[in-house]
Amino acid sequence: MEQALPVLALEATTQVLGQEPIVPFAILLVVILVIPILFERLKLPGLFGLVFSGLVLGPSGWDLFQTESLMINLLADIGLVYLMFVAGLEVEIEQWRRQRKRALGFGCFTFSVPFFLGTFIGKILNFNWQNSILIGSLFASHTLLAYPLIRRLGVISNEAVTTTIAATAFTDVGALLILALCVAISQAGVFSLAKIFSLLGCLLVYTIVILVGFDWAGKEFFRRSGDDEGNKFLFVLLAAFLAVMGTQFIGVEKIVGAFLAGLAVNEVVGEGPVKEKIVFIGNVLFIPIFFVNLGLLIELPSLIKNPVIFKLSILVIIGLLAGKFIAAWLAKLIYHYNWQEMITMWSLSIPQVGTTLAATFVGYRAGLLPPEFLSSFVILMLVTSILGPWITSRTAVGLTPQPVTTTVAVTLPPQPPEAPRTHTFTIVVPIYNPHTQQYLVEMAALLARQAKGRIIPLAIATSAAQMDAPQLESSLQRSEHLLAKATTQSQALGIEAEPLLRIDDAFAPGISRAAREQKANLIVMGWGKRTGLRARLFGNVIDGVLWASHCPVAVTRLVDSPRKIQRILVPLENLITPALQPVQFAQMLAEANQAQVTVLNVCDRRTSSSKIAARRSQLSQLVSQLFLANPPEIQIIAHENSAHAILQATRLYDLVVLPFIRNRTSPSGLAISDVTTQLVRQITCSIVMLGEPQHLPTGITVPIQNSKYSSGVRGSVA
Repeated sequence: MEQALPVLALEATTQVLGQEPIVPFAILLVVILVIPILFERLKLPGLFGLVFSGLVLGPSGWDLFQTESLMINLLADIGLVYLMFVAGLEVEIEQWRRQRKRALGFGCFTFSVPFFLGTFIGKILNFNWQNSILIGSLFASHTLLAYPLIRRLGVISNEAVTTTIAATAFTDVGALLILALCVAISQAGVFSLAKIFSLLGCLLVYTIVILVGFDWAGKEFFRRSGDDEGNKFLFVLLAAFLAVMGTQFIGVEKIVGAFLAGLAVNEVVGEGPVKEKIVFIGNVLFIPIFFVNLGLLIELPSLIKNPVIFKLSILVIIGLLAGKFIAAWLAKLIYHYNWQEMITMWSLSIPQVGTTLAATFVGYRAGLLPPEFLSSFVILMLVTSILGPWITSRTAVGLTPQPVTTTVAVTLPPQPPEAPRTHTFTIVVPIYNPHTQQYLVEMAALLARQAKGRIIPLAIATSAAQMDAPQLESSLQRSEHLLAKATTQSQALGIEAEPLLRIDDAFAPGISRAAREQKANLIVMGWGKRTGLRARLFGNVIDGVLWASHCPVAVTRLVDSPRKIQRILVPLENLITPALQPVQFAQMLAEANQAQVTVLNVCDRRTSSSKIAARRSQLSQLVSQLFLANPPEIQIIAHENSAHAILQATRLYDLVVLPFIRNRTSPSGLAISDVTTQLVRQITCSIVMLGEPQHLPTGITVPIQNSKYSSGVRGSVA
């Protein structure tokens, strides 16, 4: 009797919670917030934790969430559409254009070989041709789960890597088209060539309308809407759901329309705040709910007791790994890649998360796949999402990055130091916080003195509906006071200052516009922390300036006077030319302060001494391109954790200069955290994060005293 009481209490609690719709939603939010963090600390994919949560909270576990729940199903459908829309939005179209021949070749290999193996496995399991072909298509696509890792290692410019990235578009489109055909034929119930050609014709017309029409409409809308990010955000979401509605008229699965909509607005949205908001909302809410719902569909008793699932999972995993390996080997033979590049291509194409799980879910819901296959592909997701990045982390370290021909070189064409400048080197210093103003002006003054330039203290007074509003008058008075103080400070440092007061709608666009009008070479800003949901969702002033500014932006967190800086550390993750801009900035500050710069690179703990020597030589050659009068000291450290190694090194320095890098958020939501993000939370000395808007067309000339040539200081914003 006593043992039955807890069970009855649990059942009663479940019934009470199940009667209130808002309670399951609150529990969903707790699961989305807590479970991925716990699983990632266990070195397991966070998305697998979401699926596991659905299994525990669903009919096979606590039975709090029902598979028939209208709320859960609606949110899961939105998450499914969002997942595929973001997948289309994240396709590297520019990379596809640059590597289209090799990308098409490797795309054919990594699609066709796993496709035929998967179809063969389906026939072995006695499925009909239609279902077997669908199973083959699930093997064909892949998710670039290790993208942040290869970017951090600095090998993203390697030809084998770029070819694999560009091939993703081909595999995703091919897998979705086969899924659309299989589901449409299944729903029609009639298998005939006439039906297939009719469906293909409708799908072709629909694809052209979406890709061409939405691209044109997006460009027109973005051109006419100006800086209103809210309207742009709503337009992009509307495009996604209109495309999904269109699939209902031609009898095609909705995820095809969502993916095509993402491709259509890909170039229109670009890498900007609108895309960041779209991906953010999907990754923190809707996409996780889809994976929780996926867990609700898994039957735990059959998963444990049914030996077929285990055998099926082994067969699926072996078939996928073998198919992707053969595809990478064929690419090695034809394009003459070495074994290390081949293994990297294989490991990058292994993970099966976004498109694969979405297509599996659709096939299961359409009745084309049994429940055993759904469970097997969830296990496949777990295995490949761990195995792929793990292999990549060990093979990509030794890859040789290749110069990116489409980007502008850091070093401008040589010119003598005595050549006349087109205009005075100008540094804009936005002034808002009186507590950080002194150090900001000092930093700008040091740089301006070294460059023989000027500083422009800038104050923004936000406008009101009426120009005689008391709020505006108060803002103007405060701004004038701050500018007067900044002028006095700069004069005491012996630097010319030209204070500027501007009335604008908001701080970020006001700073960017003023910097452009003044032909600024650099913007020096104070630290702005992201706090709260609003800052993460809508961004802060620094985010806005970085996205809109035409010149580099130095974001500073100064714990002491810049004039006391004597030792500067520049950690470099990427041994490629664009990563040298923080070195150039640090050297400019060091020469103004008679300080010493140390360039630090952390390699894998297992790296041999010969490879460490090669990295040192490579880094020395890259730094020599800057033609510095006092070259920085170079250190190479072998360590298993880059962030910990850099953090230990910073204790001996007064300032750390880091690139301001944004994470590329994958549709799966499993982006590997960037080393910079970890460092800024723990470094106790002063920090400068050098950022650069990606649309900068040319290098910015920054005079460096005693240097042989003038070079461009540029940051790294991904």
